[in-house]
Amino acid sequence: MASEYFHNAQHHCESWYQAAREYIRPISYILLSILFFTWLLVKGYRKRSQPSPRREYSPDLEKPSSRRSSTFKAPERTPGTWIPVDFQRPCAPPFPNWDVHSTEPIPYRPFRHGPYHITMGLRTMKWDEWIELDNHYPRFHADKARRIAERGPKCCRTAPEALDGAIELLEELVDYLPQRYPTLYTRTARGIHNHLTLESFDITQRPLPEDPMQTCARLVQDDLAIMFEREDGQYYLLAGAILLAGFWRLEDKFGMPLSEIHTSGDVPGFKAKLEKGMMNFFRRVQPAQPVLRNNYFIQVDDDLAWSHSIGPEDEEDVGSGGATMQATGWATAEKNKAIEHHYFRSERQSLRRLPRSGGVVFTIRTYFEPITKVADEWGVPGRLASAVRSWGEDVSRYKGRERYGDVLLEYLDGRHREQVAAGLVEGKEVEGKSYPF
Repeated sequence: MASEYFHNAQHHCESWYQAAREYIRPISYILLSILFFTWLLVKGYRKRSQPSPRREYSPDLEKPSSRRSSTFKAPERTPGTWIPVDFQRPCAPPFPNWDVHSTEPIPYRPFRHGPYHITMGLRTMKWDEWIELDNHYPRFHADKARRIAERGPKCCRTAPEALDGAIELLEELVDYLPQRYPTLYTRTARGIHNHLTLESFDITQRPLPEDPMQTCARLVQDDLAIMFEREDGQYYLLAGAILLAGFWRLEDKFGMPLSEIHTSGDVPGFKAKLEKGMMNFFRRVQPAQPVLRNNYFIQVDDDLAWSHSIGPEDEEDVGSGGATMQATGWATAEKNKAIEHHYFRSERQSLRRLPRSGGVVFTIRTYFEPITKVADEWGVPGRLASAVRSWGEDVSRYKGRERYGDVLLEYLDGRHREQVAAGLVEGKEVEGKSYPF
């Protein structure tokens, strides 16, 4: 009897345990689900309650800016004077996996489907990205060295009043480059050493062995220019190393105010759309506010330094009043050359204020590729064709479209049709890519 009793009791306990498990399991799942969704709701509420971080504004080059007017007010000062500012550029981390032989140029494609809009196209610059070097450095360095030897002060020049600013730029580059590109450059006690070319530069020697702008030019792939304010409130080009500009010469622009540089070059829309904003920018820009912009051109020869298709670099005419002017232009270029002679020329320009001298530095890095190579990229032929067609009459004249437009557009249209037929792109622009790439 006792054993039977205990056996029945054990049987009842096991039955009860099984029933409890079957009953509790779904309840547990329900409770866990309720807790999980409650947690999601609370997290979402908190996220919505917190102010979202503002992204840095980056207006498009070829679209009207929708940015509201800035409330920043630059410190008041007398035109032509600058009080040195206690600002130091943040230390730059090394460029990840950078190699002078294998790091490819960044593929800037600063154009969109039309319509085309004339704007300054400024966007915020990250300090790490001030100077861009890549595996084209050996060619750029060799071209610059050759140009310096052949042309010297025609390409590199510093006015006496701008000497301190040019030296300040040299010091900035000597500080930045070994930080960002330590496999190429090493900082020395007296300057900088280049591990590729085995050049060493002493920047403490006085007087310097060469114009400081010339030394700056040897260190980077960019052309360089520094604008300084004078008592009339205008900014003048008083220091420059312009060796690979393609379409303009330093000797024609040196000493000119900013406005005259643009009007003498017939820059489209400058007076109506750019001059006021540009002058305001130069007066307001502070050392801690560097910016970038990009532009692009079509060139119908393969010379990086000077586009000989628009005429000889040193040919001059005597203008009214006896002034010499460069006798070159798109009118001299051969019309409708084969597509193999067409090149895509893009510039990445940075602008920053030097804290000690107050000069505004332009770095002008040129990217130069055959159109046939650029057109291999998905979506690019159709987008570039639309951009070129959207140029107004003044922009078309400035960029020389009449001399190459027929051949270029026929080629781009054909490549676009091929990409659409292959299913690589849709009929219009590939979305999802951020300007200027």
